[in-house]
Amino acid sequence: MSEANKIAVVTGAGTGVGRAASLALMNTGFTVVLVGRRPDMLEETAKLGPAGKSLCVTADMTKPDSIAALFDKVKSTYGRLDVLFNNAGMGAPPVNFEDLSLEQWQAVVNTNLTGPFLCTQHAFRIMKDQTPRGGRIINNGSISAHAPRPFSAAYTSTKHAITGLTKASNLDGRMYDIAVGQVDIGNAATPMTDRMVAGPGVMQADGKMMQEPRMDAKAVGDAVAYMAGLPLDANVLTMTVMASKMPFVGRG
Repeated sequence: MSEANKIAVVTGAGTGVGRAASLALMNTGFTVVLVGRRPDMLEETAKLGPAGKSLCVTADMTKPDSIAALFDKVKSTYGRLDVLFNNAGMGAPPVNFEDLSLEQWQAVVNTNLTGPFLCTQHAFRIMKDQTPRGGRIINNGSISAHAPRPFSAAYTSTKHAITGLTKASNLDGRMYDIAVGQVDIGNAATPMTDRMVAGPGVMQADGKMMQEPRMDAKAVGDAVAYMAGLPLDANVLTMTVMASKMPFVGRG
């Protein structure tokens, strides 16, 4: 099946990496279901892409009923699903570890881990029963799936857990021709990372503040489109796409 007939779902499609990935997928022929909480931002993403290649669906990744309604809409509208990009995510305030509240912890876990888990379950149910059978799921793991920033226990824990979800669901998806992979992103230029280049920048492992280089989010979108375009007998299990000069591979 050519990309021109394939359906993709992107969560968090209204801004940043989600928008970049949605546009890259649309530009390679996918019809993309743009998912997020703010309909105005989803419509803006849709207008930036080719006409007739997207559908905006408002959904909340912290509400199971909202997620179920999303995938019901995908199935009733298109009858199939070829790619899911679990991208929506959030962080907690950068406070001392011992001061992070249970409510703050649970909000991040619900959005970054439970949401992708539920989306993946719904995608499995559609992909295993469709013809042609199978599909691809891509998770946004982040550089934090490998190493934390200071005061990021909730976010880092969920992104490490996403790696486990990626591997486990990839293994369980084999019998249905479902391939699952992960893209780990470092310092893409999005509203979420504007603080990296403003004022003193962001805290480093030694406690110093420093501005950090960023890369165009289009590079991430293109990576997601590459992963999405592979035949199902090939899979990128993990890919790291990062700003070349960011201080990730050095010593903290």
